[in-house]
Amino acid sequence: MTWLKNNPIALIFLAGISIFLFHLNVIPVTIMEARNFVTAREMITDGNWLLTTMNDLPRYEKPPLPSWITALFGSIFGLENIAGLRLPTMLMAIFLGYIGYLFSLKILDNKLHALINALILLSSFYIIVITVEAPWDIYTHGFMLTAIYFLYSFFDHPDNKWKNSLLAGLFIGLSFMSKGPVSLYALLLPFLLAYGFVYKYKGFGVYRKYIPLVVMILLAMVIGVWWFLYVRLADPNAFLAITKKETANWSSYNVRPFYYYWSFFIQSGIWTIPALISLIYPYLKNKVSDKKAYRLSFLWTIFSVILLSIIPEKKARYLVPVLIPLALNTGFYMEYVIRNFKSSFVQKEKIAVYFHFSLLGLIGIAYPFIAYLLLKDGLNGLWVYYVLSSLTLFAIGVLLFVQLKKQQIFSCFLLSIALVGAIKLLAMPLTGAMEKNTEYRSISQLRKAMQEEGLKTYCFGEIAPEMIWDYGSAIPVLKGEEEILIPEGEKFGVLVIPTDENEFKRIFDPEYSYTLNTVYDLNYNANPGTKGHKNRLISNLYIVQKR
Repeated sequence: MTWLKNNPIALIFLAGISIFLFHLNVIPVTIMEARNFVTAREMITDGNWLLTTMNDLPRYEKPPLPSWITALFGSIFGLENIAGLRLPTMLMAIFLGYIGYLFSLKILDNKLHALINALILLSSFYIIVITVEAPWDIYTHGFMLTAIYFLYSFFDHPDNKWKNSLLAGLFIGLSFMSKGPVSLYALLLPFLLAYGFVYKYKGFGVYRKYIPLVVMILLAMVIGVWWFLYVRLADPNAFLAITKKETANWSSYNVRPFYYYWSFFIQSGIWTIPALISLIYPYLKNKVSDKKAYRLSFLWTIFSVILLSIIPEKKARYLVPVLIPLALNTGFYMEYVIRNFKSSFVQKEKIAVYFHFSLLGLIGIAYPFIAYLLLKDGLNGLWVYYVLSSLTLFAIGVLLFVQLKKQQIFSCFLLSIALVGAIKLLAMPLTGAMEKNTEYRSISQLRKAMQEEGLKTYCFGEIAPEMIWDYGSAIPVLKGEEEILIPEGEKFGVLVIPTDENEFKRIFDPEYSYTLNTVYDLNYNANPGTKGHKNRLISNLYIVQKR
Protein backbone atom coordinates (compact mmCIF):
# COMPACT_ATOMS: atom_id res chain seq x y z
CA MET A 1 0.00 0.00 0.00
CA THR A 2 2.86 2.38 0.76
CA TRP A 3 4.38 1.68 -2.68
CA LEU A 4 1.08 2.55 -4.35
CA LYS A 5 0.88 5.85 -2.47
CA ASN A 6 4.46 6.68 -3.37
CA ASN A 7 4.11 5.83 -7.07
CA PRO A 8 0.90 7.56 -8.14
CA ILE A 9 1.76 7.85 -11.84
CA ALA A 10 2.54 4.14 -12.08
CA LEU A 11 -0.79 3.36 -10.41
CA ILE A 12 -2.66 5.71 -12.76
CA PHE A 13 -1.20 4.00 -15.82
CA LEU A 14 -1.78 0.55 -14.34
CA ALA A 15 -5.44 1.41 -13.75
CA GLY A 16 -5.74 3.03 -17.18
CA ILE A 17 -4.23 0.04 -18.96
CA SER A 18 -6.52 -2.45 -17.19
CA ILE A 19 -9.63 -0.36 -17.86
CA PHE A 20 -8.97 0.76 -21.43
CA LEU A 21 -6.45 -1.39 -23.30
CA PHE A 22 -7.89 -4.91 -23.31
CA HIS A 23 -10.55 -6.63 -25.45
CA LEU A 24 -10.88 -3.69 -27.80
CA ASN A 25 -12.58 -5.80 -30.48
CA VAL A 26 -15.32 -7.28 -28.28
CA ILE A 27 -17.99 -4.58 -28.56
CA PRO A 28 -19.65 -4.13 -31.99
CA VAL A 29 -18.79 -0.90 -33.81
CA THR A 30 -21.14 1.91 -32.75
CA ILE A 31 -22.72 4.53 -35.01
CA MET A 32 -20.31 7.33 -34.02
CA GLU A 33 -17.33 5.01 -34.29
CA ALA A 34 -18.47 3.89 -37.72
CA ARG A 35 -18.61 7.48 -38.93
CA ASN A 36 -15.10 8.07 -37.66
CA PHE A 37 -13.77 4.80 -39.10
CA VAL A 38 -15.39 5.32 -42.51
CA THR A 39 -14.04 8.87 -42.73
CA ALA A 40 -10.56 7.62 -41.75
CA ARG A 41 -10.78 4.80 -44.31
CA GLU A 42 -11.72 7.22 -47.09
CA MET A 43 -8.80 9.44 -46.08
CA ILE A 44 -6.43 6.54 -46.72
CA THR A 45 -8.12 4.93 -49.74
CA ASP A 46 -9.34 8.08 -51.54
CA GLY A 47 -7.03 10.77 -50.20
CA ASN A 48 -9.87 12.79 -48.64
CA TRP A 49 -7.72 14.25 -45.87
CA LEU A 50 -9.04 17.83 -45.92
CA LEU A 51 -12.39 17.67 -47.69
CA THR A 52 -13.47 14.80 -45.45
CA THR A 53 -16.14 12.36 -46.58
CA MET A 54 -18.34 9.55 -45.36
CA ASN A 55 -19.60 7.23 -48.06
CA ASP A 56 -18.03 9.62 -50.60
CA LEU A 57 -20.32 12.42 -49.44
CA PRO A 58 -19.10 15.57 -47.62
CA ARG A 59 -18.66 14.97 -43.90
CA TYR A 60 -17.99 18.40 -42.41
CA GLU A 61 -20.11 18.03 -39.27
CA LYS A 62 -17.01 17.17 -37.26
CA PRO A 63 -13.45 18.51 -37.63
CA PRO A 64 -10.92 15.96 -38.89
CA LEU A 65 -8.29 15.67 -36.13
CA PRO A 66 -9.67 12.47 -34.48
CA SER A 67 -10.17 10.93 -37.93
CA TRP A 68 -6.59 11.85 -38.89
CA ILE A 69 -5.35 10.10 -35.76
CA THR A 70 -7.57 7.07 -36.47
CA ALA A 71 -6.31 6.97 -40.06
CA LEU A 72 -2.72 6.99 -38.81
CA PHE A 73 -3.39 3.99 -36.58
CA GLY A 74 -5.35 2.35 -39.42
CA SER A 75 -2.31 2.72 -41.65
CA ILE A 76 -0.14 1.04 -39.01
CA PHE A 77 -2.45 -1.77 -37.82
CA GLY A 78 -4.73 -2.23 -40.84
CA LEU A 79 -8.12 -0.79 -41.74
CA GLU A 80 -9.96 -3.95 -40.69
CA ASN A 81 -8.30 -4.12 -37.26
CA ILE A 82 -10.98 -2.78 -34.91
CA ALA A 83 -8.66 -2.97 -31.88
CA GLY A 84 -6.03 -0.93 -33.72
CA LEU A 85 -8.57 1.69 -34.78
CA ARG A 86 -9.91 1.98 -31.22
CA LEU A 87 -6.47 2.14 -29.64
CA PRO A 88 -5.90 5.93 -29.99
CA THR A 89 -9.15 6.84 -28.22
CA MET A 90 -8.24 4.48 -25.37
CA LEU A 91 -4.79 6.02 -25.09
CA MET A 92 -6.45 9.43 -25.03
CA ALA A 93 -8.63 8.32 -22.10
CA ILE A 94 -5.53 7.27 -20.15
CA PHE A 95 -3.92 10.59 -21.07
CA LEU A 96 -7.02 12.35 -19.69
CA GLY A 97 -6.50 10.62 -16.34
CA TYR A 98 -2.83 11.57 -16.33
CA ILE A 99 -3.61 15.24 -17.07
CA GLY A 100 -6.28 15.10 -14.37
CA TYR A 101 -3.53 14.05 -11.96
CA LEU A 102 -1.16 16.84 -13.07
CA PHE A 103 -3.86 19.48 -12.86
CA SER A 104 -4.96 18.28 -9.42
CA LEU A 105 -1.35 18.27 -8.24
CA LYS A 106 -0.97 21.82 -9.55
CA ILE A 107 -3.94 23.20 -7.59
CA LEU A 108 -3.59 21.01 -4.48
CA ASP A 109 0.13 20.25 -4.11
CA ASN A 110 -0.88 16.88 -2.66
CA LYS A 111 0.10 13.68 -4.50
CA LEU A 112 -2.35 11.41 -2.70
CA HIS A 113 -5.28 13.74 -3.30
CA ALA A 114 -4.28 14.17 -6.97
CA LEU A 115 -4.07 10.38 -7.30
CA ILE A 116 -7.58 10.00 -5.88
CA ASN A 117 -8.93 12.54 -8.38
CA ALA A 118 -7.25 10.85 -11.34
CA LEU A 119 -8.47 7.36 -10.43
CA ILE A 120 -12.03 8.60 -9.98
CA LEU A 121 -11.84 10.24 -13.39
CA LEU A 122 -10.49 7.09 -15.08
CA SER A 123 -13.13 4.86 -13.53
CA SER A 124 -16.17 7.12 -14.07
CA PHE A 125 -18.80 5.27 -16.06
CA TYR A 126 -19.35 7.62 -18.98
CA ILE A 127 -15.66 8.41 -19.39
CA ILE A 128 -15.27 4.70 -20.14
CA VAL A 129 -18.35 4.48 -22.35
CA ILE A 130 -17.53 7.56 -24.43
CA THR A 131 -14.36 5.98 -25.80
CA VAL A 132 -16.52 3.79 -28.07
CA GLU A 133 -19.81 5.70 -28.14
CA ALA A 134 -18.41 8.99 -29.47
CA PRO A 135 -14.67 8.98 -30.27
CA TRP A 136 -14.51 12.73 -30.92
CA ASP A 137 -15.54 13.60 -27.34
CA ILE A 138 -12.56 12.07 -25.56
CA TYR A 139 -10.19 14.01 -27.82
CA THR A 140 -11.87 17.40 -27.51
CA HIS A 141 -12.19 17.17 -23.71
CA GLY A 142 -8.76 15.59 -23.22
CA PHE A 143 -7.08 18.37 -25.19
CA MET A 144 -9.15 21.02 -23.39
CA LEU A 145 -8.27 19.73 -19.92
CA THR A 146 -4.62 19.91 -21.00
CA ALA A 147 -5.19 23.50 -22.12
CA ILE A 148 -6.81 24.30 -18.76
CA TYR A 149 -3.80 22.83 -16.96
CA PHE A 150 -1.49 25.26 -18.76
CA LEU A 151 -4.02 28.08 -18.52
CA TYR A 152 -4.19 27.71 -14.74
CA SER A 153 -0.39 27.91 -14.60
CA PHE A 154 -0.50 30.95 -16.88
CA PHE A 155 -2.99 32.74 -14.63
CA ASP A 156 -1.60 31.72 -11.27
CA HIS A 157 2.20 31.67 -11.59
CA PRO A 158 4.70 34.35 -12.65
CA ASP A 159 7.14 31.94 -14.33
CA ASN A 160 7.02 30.49 -17.84
CA LYS A 161 4.19 32.75 -18.97
CA TRP A 162 5.10 32.39 -22.66
CA LYS A 163 5.46 28.62 -22.45
CA ASN A 164 2.12 28.28 -20.64
CA SER A 165 0.29 30.69 -22.94
CA LEU A 166 1.57 28.99 -26.12
CA LEU A 167 0.78 25.49 -24.87
CA ALA A 168 -2.66 26.57 -23.67
CA GLY A 169 -3.36 28.10 -27.10
CA LEU A 170 -2.08 24.98 -28.85
CA PHE A 171 -4.34 22.60 -26.92
CA ILE A 172 -7.40 24.87 -27.15
CA GLY A 173 -6.87 24.79 -30.92
CA LEU A 174 -6.49 20.99 -30.94
CA SER A 175 -9.68 20.69 -28.90
CA PHE A 176 -11.50 22.87 -31.43
CA MET A 177 -10.12 20.73 -34.25
CA SER A 178 -11.56 17.66 -32.52
CA LYS A 179 -15.21 18.70 -32.12
CA GLY A 180 -15.54 22.40 -32.77
CA PRO A 181 -16.65 24.67 -29.90
CA VAL A 182 -18.18 21.89 -27.76
CA SER A 183 -15.45 21.71 -25.11
CA LEU A 184 -14.84 25.45 -25.36
CA TYR A 185 -18.42 25.96 -24.19
CA ALA A 186 -18.92 22.99 -21.85
CA LEU A 187 -15.50 22.72 -20.17
CA LEU A 188 -13.37 25.85 -20.69
CA LEU A 189 -16.05 28.53 -20.24
CA PRO A 190 -17.36 27.10 -16.93
CA PHE A 191 -13.75 26.80 -15.71
CA LEU A 192 -13.09 30.46 -16.55
CA LEU A 193 -16.27 31.49 -14.74
CA ALA A 194 -15.43 29.37 -11.68
CA TYR A 195 -11.83 30.61 -11.64
CA GLY A 196 -13.05 34.20 -11.78
CA PHE A 197 -15.44 33.68 -8.87
CA VAL A 198 -12.82 31.95 -6.70
CA TYR A 199 -9.50 33.56 -7.59
CA LYS A 200 -10.72 36.73 -9.35
CA TYR A 201 -7.78 36.51 -11.79
CA LYS A 202 -5.53 38.20 -9.22
CA GLY A 203 -2.35 36.53 -10.47
CA PHE A 204 -3.09 37.59 -14.03
CA GLY A 205 -3.34 41.26 -13.07
CA VAL A 206 -0.25 41.20 -10.87
CA TYR A 207 2.02 39.64 -13.47
CA ARG A 208 0.70 41.64 -16.48
CA LYS A 209 0.31 38.94 -19.07
CA TYR A 210 -1.79 40.77 -21.64
CA ILE A 211 0.47 40.24 -24.66
CA PRO A 212 0.92 36.46 -24.03
CA LEU A 213 -2.86 36.25 -23.58
CA VAL A 214 -3.48 37.85 -26.97
CA VAL A 215 -0.94 35.52 -28.58
CA MET A 216 -2.63 32.54 -26.89
CA ILE A 217 -6.03 33.51 -28.30
CA LEU A 218 -4.62 34.10 -31.79
CA LEU A 219 -2.76 30.77 -31.76
CA ALA A 220 -5.89 28.93 -30.61
CA MET A 221 -7.91 30.58 -33.39
CA VAL A 222 -5.36 29.78 -36.11
CA ILE A 223 -5.05 26.11 -35.09
CA GLY A 224 -8.75 25.66 -34.40
CA VAL A 225 -10.35 27.53 -37.30
CA TRP A 226 -8.11 27.08 -40.37
CA TRP A 227 -9.79 23.85 -41.50
CA PHE A 228 -13.27 25.38 -41.28
CA LEU A 229 -12.11 28.34 -43.37
CA TYR A 230 -10.50 26.04 -45.92
CA VAL A 231 -13.64 23.93 -46.33
CA ARG A 232 -15.82 27.06 -46.46
CA LEU A 233 -13.78 28.30 -49.43
CA ALA A 234 -13.18 24.95 -51.14
CA ASP A 235 -16.72 23.52 -50.90
CA PRO A 236 -19.01 26.40 -49.85
CA ASN A 237 -22.38 24.91 -50.81
CA ALA A 238 -21.93 21.65 -48.90
CA PHE A 239 -20.33 23.44 -45.96
CA LEU A 240 -23.20 25.94 -45.62
CA ALA A 241 -25.85 23.24 -45.98
CA ILE A 242 -24.25 21.09 -43.27
CA THR A 243 -23.71 24.10 -40.98
CA LYS A 244 -27.36 25.10 -41.37
CA LYS A 245 -28.52 21.57 -40.55
CA GLU A 246 -26.22 21.25 -37.52
CA THR A 247 -27.27 24.66 -36.17
CA ALA A 248 -30.94 23.74 -36.52
CA ASN A 249 -30.35 20.55 -34.54
CA TRP A 250 -29.32 22.57 -31.48
CA SER A 251 -32.87 23.84 -31.10
CA SER A 252 -35.01 21.17 -32.78
CA TYR A 253 -33.33 17.77 -32.39
CA ASN A 254 -33.40 15.67 -29.19
CA VAL A 255 -34.96 18.59 -27.34
CA ARG A 256 -35.23 17.92 -23.61
CA PRO A 257 -36.41 20.05 -20.67
CA PHE A 258 -33.98 22.28 -18.76
CA TYR A 259 -33.79 19.84 -15.82
CA TYR A 260 -32.85 16.85 -18.04
CA TYR A 261 -29.25 16.87 -16.76
CA TRP A 262 -30.02 17.25 -13.06
CA SER A 263 -29.19 13.60 -12.36
CA PHE A 264 -25.76 14.10 -13.95
CA PHE A 265 -23.86 12.62 -11.00
CA ILE A 266 -25.30 9.17 -11.84
CA GLN A 267 -23.12 9.13 -14.96
CA SER A 268 -20.07 8.76 -12.69
CA GLY A 269 -21.15 5.13 -12.14
CA ILE A 270 -19.57 3.58 -9.05
CA TRP A 271 -18.96 7.08 -7.66
CA THR A 272 -22.62 8.14 -7.69
CA ILE A 273 -23.03 8.34 -3.90
CA PRO A 274 -19.70 10.11 -3.17
CA ALA A 275 -20.33 12.44 -6.14
CA LEU A 276 -23.75 13.40 -4.77
CA ILE A 277 -22.36 14.03 -1.28
CA SER A 278 -19.50 16.09 -2.71
CA LEU A 279 -22.09 18.45 -4.18
CA ILE A 280 -23.53 19.27 -0.75
CA TYR A 281 -21.43 22.39 -0.46
CA PRO A 282 -22.56 23.57 3.03
CA TYR A 283 -21.69 20.15 4.47
CA LEU A 284 -18.24 19.77 2.90
CA LYS A 285 -16.85 23.29 2.56
CA ASN A 286 -15.29 23.40 6.06
CA LYS A 287 -14.05 19.81 5.99
CA VAL A 288 -11.96 19.77 2.82
CA SER A 289 -8.19 20.21 2.76
CA ASP A 290 -8.32 23.21 0.41
CA LYS A 291 -11.47 25.31 0.53
CA LYS A 292 -10.65 27.50 -2.49
CA ALA A 293 -9.79 24.58 -4.73
CA TYR A 294 -12.99 22.81 -3.62
CA ARG A 295 -15.03 25.90 -4.45
CA LEU A 296 -13.35 25.94 -7.88
CA SER A 297 -14.27 22.31 -8.69
CA PHE A 298 -17.78 22.77 -7.26
CA LEU A 299 -18.56 25.91 -9.28
CA TRP A 300 -16.88 24.47 -12.36
CA THR A 301 -19.22 21.46 -12.16
CA ILE A 302 -22.35 23.53 -11.53
CA PHE A 303 -21.59 26.09 -14.26
CA SER A 304 -20.95 23.28 -16.73
CA VAL A 305 -24.32 21.66 -15.98
CA ILE A 306 -26.14 25.00 -16.23
CA LEU A 307 -24.53 25.91 -19.56
CA LEU A 308 -25.34 22.51 -21.03
CA SER A 309 -28.91 22.74 -19.70
CA ILE A 310 -29.47 25.99 -21.60
CA ILE A 311 -28.97 24.23 -24.96
CA PRO A 312 -32.30 22.66 -26.06
CA GLU A 313 -30.61 19.62 -27.66
CA LYS A 314 -29.58 17.19 -24.94
CA LYS A 315 -28.06 13.70 -24.84
CA ALA A 316 -26.57 11.71 -21.98
CA ARG A 317 -23.13 11.64 -23.63
CA TYR A 318 -23.04 15.45 -23.72
CA LEU A 319 -22.48 15.26 -19.94
CA VAL A 320 -18.93 13.94 -20.34
CA PRO A 321 -17.30 17.38 -19.78
CA VAL A 322 -19.21 17.67 -16.49
CA LEU A 323 -17.65 14.42 -15.26
CA ILE A 324 -14.17 15.97 -15.36
CA PRO A 325 -14.71 18.69 -12.70
CA LEU A 326 -17.13 16.33 -10.94
CA ALA A 327 -14.29 13.79 -10.53
CA LEU A 328 -12.17 16.49 -8.90
CA ASN A 329 -15.09 17.52 -6.72
CA THR A 330 -15.75 13.91 -5.69
CA GLY A 331 -12.07 13.59 -4.88
CA PHE A 332 -12.40 16.22 -2.16
CA TYR A 333 -15.02 14.12 -0.41
CA MET A 334 -13.07 10.88 -0.80
CA GLU A 335 -9.86 12.52 0.43
CA TYR A 336 -11.76 13.83 3.45
CA VAL A 337 -13.16 10.34 4.15
CA ILE A 338 -9.78 8.63 3.81
CA ARG A 339 -8.06 11.23 5.99
CA ASN A 340 -10.63 11.46 8.81
CA PHE A 341 -12.79 8.31 8.85
CA LYS A 342 -11.09 6.77 11.87
CA SER A 343 -10.50 9.94 13.84
CA SER A 344 -13.31 12.46 13.49
CA PHE A 345 -16.25 10.89 11.64
CA VAL A 346 -19.51 10.80 13.57
CA GLN A 347 -21.74 7.76 13.16
CA LYS A 348 -24.18 9.48 10.82
CA GLU A 349 -21.37 10.39 8.42
CA LYS A 350 -20.14 6.80 8.38
CA ILE A 351 -23.49 5.46 7.14
CA ALA A 352 -22.99 6.79 3.61
CA VAL A 353 -19.43 5.42 3.46
CA TYR A 354 -20.47 1.99 4.69
CA PHE A 355 -23.40 1.92 2.28
CA HIS A 356 -21.26 2.94 -0.71
CA PHE A 357 -18.48 0.40 -0.25
CA SER A 358 -20.87 -2.34 0.93
CA LEU A 359 -22.85 -1.90 -2.28
CA LEU A 360 -19.68 -2.34 -4.34
CA GLY A 361 -18.73 -5.35 -2.24
CA LEU A 362 -22.13 -6.93 -2.85
CA ILE A 363 -21.74 -6.39 -6.59
CA GLY A 364 -18.46 -8.31 -6.52
CA ILE A 365 -19.84 -11.14 -4.37
CA ALA A 366 -23.08 -11.45 -6.36
CA TYR A 367 -21.40 -11.33 -9.77
CA PRO A 368 -20.65 -15.09 -10.18
CA PHE A 369 -24.26 -16.03 -9.45
CA ILE A 370 -25.93 -13.30 -11.51
CA ALA A 371 -23.56 -13.80 -14.46
CA TYR A 372 -24.22 -17.54 -14.49
CA LEU A 373 -27.99 -17.12 -14.35
CA LEU A 374 -27.95 -14.61 -17.20
CA LEU A 375 -25.31 -16.18 -19.45
CA LYS A 376 -25.23 -19.91 -18.69
CA ASP A 377 -26.64 -20.89 -22.10
CA GLY A 378 -23.91 -18.98 -23.96
CA LEU A 379 -20.79 -19.71 -21.93
CA ASN A 380 -19.38 -22.39 -24.22
CA GLY A 381 -15.84 -21.34 -25.06
CA LEU A 382 -15.95 -18.60 -22.42
CA TRP A 383 -15.75 -20.65 -19.24
CA VAL A 384 -12.17 -19.54 -18.53
CA TYR A 385 -13.21 -15.89 -18.50
CA TYR A 386 -16.28 -16.69 -16.42
CA VAL A 387 -14.24 -18.55 -13.80
CA LEU A 388 -11.44 -15.96 -13.67
CA SER A 389 -13.83 -13.01 -13.50
CA SER A 390 -15.99 -14.74 -10.89
CA LEU A 391 -13.07 -15.59 -8.62
CA THR A 392 -11.52 -12.15 -8.97
CA LEU A 393 -14.70 -10.12 -8.47
CA PHE A 394 -15.85 -12.34 -5.60
CA ALA A 395 -12.45 -11.89 -3.92
CA ILE A 396 -12.59 -8.10 -4.41
CA GLY A 397 -16.09 -8.07 -2.91
CA VAL A 398 -14.96 -10.02 0.16
CA LEU A 399 -11.86 -7.85 0.59
CA LEU A 400 -14.01 -4.73 0.43
CA PHE A 401 -16.00 -5.93 3.44
CA VAL A 402 -12.83 -6.99 5.29
CA GLN A 403 -11.09 -3.66 4.74
CA LEU A 404 -14.27 -1.75 5.51
CA LYS A 405 -14.55 -3.56 8.83
CA LYS A 406 -10.95 -2.54 9.56
CA GLN A 407 -11.84 1.02 8.50
CA GLN A 408 -9.07 0.96 5.90
CA ILE A 409 -10.82 3.37 3.55
CA PHE A 410 -7.93 3.94 1.16
CA SER A 411 -7.73 0.19 0.63
CA CYS A 412 -11.48 0.17 -0.06
CA PHE A 413 -10.97 2.99 -2.54
CA LEU A 414 -8.25 1.08 -4.44
CA LEU A 415 -10.38 -2.08 -4.39
CA SER A 416 -13.16 -0.07 -6.04
CA ILE A 417 -10.78 0.80 -8.89
CA ALA A 418 -9.74 -2.86 -9.04
CA LEU A 419 -13.42 -3.82 -9.35
CA VAL A 420 -13.80 -1.67 -12.48
CA GLY A 421 -10.50 -2.92 -13.89
CA ALA A 422 -11.45 -6.55 -13.30
CA ILE A 423 -14.81 -6.09 -15.03
CA LYS A 424 -13.12 -4.61 -18.11
CA LEU A 425 -10.18 -7.04 -18.05
CA LEU A 426 -11.94 -10.33 -17.26
CA ALA A 427 -15.71 -9.91 -17.57
CA MET A 428 -15.90 -7.89 -20.79
CA PRO A 429 -15.36 -10.95 -23.06
CA LEU A 430 -18.51 -12.46 -21.57
CA THR A 431 -20.57 -10.08 -23.69
CA GLY A 432 -20.00 -12.79 -26.30
CA ALA A 433 -22.21 -15.05 -24.21
CA MET A 434 -25.19 -12.71 -24.45
CA GLU A 435 -28.17 -13.78 -26.53
CA LYS A 436 -27.46 -13.27 -30.24
CA ASN A 437 -29.84 -11.97 -32.86
CA THR A 438 -30.84 -15.10 -34.75
CA GLU A 439 -31.37 -12.96 -37.87
CA TYR A 440 -27.97 -11.24 -37.69
CA ARG A 441 -26.33 -11.06 -41.08
CA SER A 442 -23.16 -9.16 -41.89
CA ILE A 443 -22.82 -7.24 -45.14
CA SER A 444 -19.05 -7.66 -45.28
CA GLN A 445 -19.11 -10.31 -48.05
CA LEU A 446 -21.60 -8.55 -50.31
CA ARG A 447 -19.10 -6.41 -52.22
CA LYS A 448 -16.99 -9.42 -53.25
CA ALA A 449 -20.08 -11.47 -54.15
CA MET A 450 -21.54 -8.73 -56.34
CA GLN A 451 -18.18 -8.13 -58.06
CA GLU A 452 -17.98 -11.82 -58.93
CA GLU A 453 -21.38 -11.53 -60.61
CA GLY A 454 -20.33 -8.35 -62.40
CA LEU A 455 -22.96 -6.24 -60.65
CA LYS A 456 -22.68 -2.85 -58.98
CA THR A 457 -24.23 -2.10 -55.60
CA TYR A 458 -26.04 1.13 -54.73
CA CYS A 459 -28.01 2.34 -51.72
CA PHE A 460 -31.36 4.09 -51.76
CA GLY A 461 -31.60 6.60 -48.93
CA GLU A 462 -29.32 7.23 -45.98
CA ILE A 463 -27.84 3.87 -45.06
CA ALA A 464 -26.51 3.34 -41.51
CA PRO A 465 -22.81 4.21 -40.98
CA GLU A 466 -22.29 0.77 -39.40
CA MET A 467 -23.55 -0.78 -42.65
CA ILE A 468 -21.12 1.30 -44.75
CA TRP A 469 -18.25 0.33 -42.45
CA ASP A 470 -19.15 -3.35 -42.54
CA TYR A 471 -19.51 -3.26 -46.35
CA GLY A 472 -15.86 -2.22 -46.67
CA SER A 473 -16.09 0.72 -49.07
CA ALA A 474 -18.35 3.55 -50.17
CA ILE A 475 -21.77 2.65 -51.61
CA PRO A 476 -23.03 5.08 -54.28
CA VAL A 477 -26.23 6.82 -53.16
CA LEU A 478 -29.22 6.94 -55.52
CA LYS A 479 -31.57 9.01 -53.36
CA GLY A 480 -29.96 12.22 -52.15
CA GLU A 481 -31.49 15.20 -50.37
CA GLU A 482 -32.33 16.98 -53.63
CA GLU A 483 -32.38 14.39 -56.41
CA ILE A 484 -32.81 10.72 -57.26
CA LEU A 485 -30.39 9.04 -59.66
CA ILE A 486 -31.14 6.00 -61.80
CA PRO A 487 -28.16 3.75 -62.66
CA GLU A 488 -27.39 3.21 -66.33
CA GLY A 489 -26.86 -0.54 -66.11
CA GLU A 490 -29.40 -3.19 -67.07
CA LYS A 491 -28.99 -5.04 -63.74
CA PHE A 492 -27.67 -3.96 -60.37
CA GLY A 493 -28.15 -4.30 -56.62
CA VAL A 494 -29.81 -1.72 -54.39
CA LEU A 495 -29.68 -1.64 -50.59
CA VAL A 496 -32.86 -0.13 -49.18
CA ILE A 497 -33.63 0.72 -45.58
CA PRO A 498 -37.18 -0.24 -44.51
CA THR A 499 -38.41 3.36 -44.18
CA ASP A 500 -37.53 4.08 -47.83
CA GLU A 501 -38.90 0.85 -49.26
CA ASN A 502 -42.22 2.23 -50.53
CA GLU A 503 -40.54 5.15 -52.28
CA PHE A 504 -37.94 2.83 -53.80
CA LYS A 505 -40.67 0.66 -55.30
CA ARG A 506 -42.58 3.69 -56.55
CA ILE A 507 -39.50 5.05 -58.34
CA PHE A 508 -38.44 1.75 -59.97
CA ASP A 509 -41.86 0.17 -60.60
CA PRO A 510 -42.57 1.46 -64.12
CA GLU A 511 -39.40 0.36 -65.91
CA TYR A 512 -37.69 -2.15 -63.62
CA SER A 513 -38.40 -5.44 -61.96
CA TYR A 514 -36.93 -6.02 -58.51
CA THR A 515 -36.46 -9.09 -56.36
CA LEU A 516 -35.63 -9.16 -52.65
CA ASN A 517 -32.34 -11.03 -52.45
CA THR A 518 -31.06 -10.74 -48.87
CA VAL A 519 -31.96 -8.96 -45.64
CA TYR A 520 -28.87 -7.66 -43.87
CA ASP A 521 -29.38 -7.13 -40.15
CA LEU A 522 -26.53 -5.68 -38.05
CA ASN A 523 -28.44 -5.77 -34.77
CA TYR A 524 -26.00 -7.90 -32.82
CA ASN A 525 -28.00 -8.92 -29.76
CA ALA A 526 -31.61 -7.87 -30.32
CA ASN A 527 -33.95 -10.11 -32.30
CA PRO A 528 -36.53 -8.58 -34.66
CA GLY A 529 -39.58 -7.40 -32.78
CA THR A 530 -37.73 -6.92 -29.49
CA LYS A 531 -37.23 -3.56 -27.81
CA GLY A 532 -33.54 -3.15 -28.64
CA HIS A 533 -33.88 -4.03 -32.32
CA LYS A 534 -33.09 -0.98 -34.49
CA ASN A 535 -34.72 -0.64 -37.87
CA ARG A 536 -31.91 1.59 -39.13
CA LEU A 537 -29.49 -1.36 -38.91
CA ILE A 538 -31.48 -3.29 -41.52
CA SER A 539 -30.86 -3.06 -45.26
CA ASN A 540 -32.80 -5.06 -47.83
CA LEU A 541 -30.81 -5.99 -50.92
CA TYR A 542 -32.90 -5.91 -54.08
CA ILE A 543 -31.63 -7.14 -57.42
CA VAL A 544 -33.05 -4.66 -59.90
CA GLN A 545 -33.30 -5.40 -63.64
CA LYS A 546 -34.60 -3.32 -66.52
CA ARG A 547 -37.73 -4.79 -68.07
